[in-house]
Amino acid sequence: MAFIRIAAVFGFLAVASGAFGAHALRARLTPDMLSVYQTAVLYHFIHALALLGVGILATRDGGPNLQVTGWAFVVGIVLFSGSLYALAVTGVRVLGAITPVGGVAFLVGWAALVWAMR
Repeated sequence: MAFIRIAAVFGFLAVASGAFGAHALRARLTPDMLSVYQTAVLYHFIHALALLGVGILATRDGGPNLQVTGWAFVVGIVLFSGSLYALAVTGVRVLGAITPVGGVAFLVGWAALVWAMR
């Protein structure tokens, strides 16, 4: 149930972030930084939905691999999307160094899901 709640919060935040980017940031960001921001929203939303699926699966069988999957998606959203949001809004390029760590967390989550469903 925890992953379902977290997914709901992340889904809400993804929609709010997308709306904020479309309305408040469109005129303030360069096209390149707006694209970075939109990438953050896309991965945020996709993985919020994936986390919802993990939460639903976990209600049937909450095995350890599903736990790894869920927490990897949480870490991925925070690090990948969070660093891209921050990079787009602040322009501080060093934040982009965090992004690949979040990407690896997403990969770990998908691999753990494959393993959990064997």
